[in-house]
Amino acid sequence: MTEDTAATTEVPGPRDPAPKTAGAPPAAGHLGGTAEREATGDQVKVTLPAEGAYLSVLRTATAGLAARLDFTLDEIEDLRIAVDEACAMLLAQAIPGTNLECAFDLDADEMAITVSVVTTQPRTPARDTFAWTVLSALAGTVDSRLGPDDQVSIVLRKRRQAQRSG
Repeated sequence: MTEDTAATTEVPGPRDPAPKTAGAPPAAGHLGGTAEREATGDQVKVTLPAEGAYLSVLRTATAGLAARLDFTLDEIEDLRIAVDEACAMLLAQAIPGTNLECAFDLDADEMAITVSVVTTQPRTPARDTFAWTVLSALAGTVDSRLGPDDQVSIVLRKRRQAQRSG
């Protein structure tokens, strides 16, 4: 893989990480309980080439992070499809050779996913399309925005269903 097409993943962990102590186990592999997630709110950023061939990596990351928040299997699949659809909408206007960036903000009961690309003529996706309707049904809350440097983003927010006691 050349540097231009290398996929990078940044997993910084908790937003305000505690100082590491000698001999302390790494927190990266730890899947903490709900009380720990409420206190930390993690953010994960994934940067991939803006090409459809790399979307399977993003779908897998989405599923893994949603599972960490105890989303149901149906909710996880909805998020995987929603991320794929949002990327398809954005890749249509991405500048070839640039990156697709995806930021996951994880809270106790909600996941916010921001997918962004750089375009030559930035425009938000039309909200009166079938694709937008499907995206809204899958993700819960969907928004789009224009950012600096000709960046277009789609923001998906999905809340975890209340757990049933059995």
